[in-house]
Amino acid sequence: MTVMVRVPTPLRRLTDGQDKVEADGANVREIIDSLNSQFPGMNDRLRDETGELRTFVNIYVNGEDVRFLSGLDTTIKTGDEISVVPAVAGG
Repeated sequence: MTVMVRVPTPLRRLTDGQDKVEADGANVREIIDSLNSQFPGMNDRLRDETGELRTFVNIYVNGEDVRFLSGLDTTIKTGDEISVVPAVAGG
């Protein structure tokens, strides 16, 4: 199924400046694969060498952090809203 993914400013250079893009998939892992097919390099920014989410990347499905759901296996339904949010640090 196709869902809308909100893209953070640091990753918009991969999406030609688009802040929202469509992606297909039944779970978050497939959504990332779809994003990477459309926008090469996206996978490297979101997942580490083991295939897991990078520690400084948060992905939310309908406002819920996927780390507190089923991680990359979190199921996606039509109408879900996915947001990619880079972690912010500072002090």
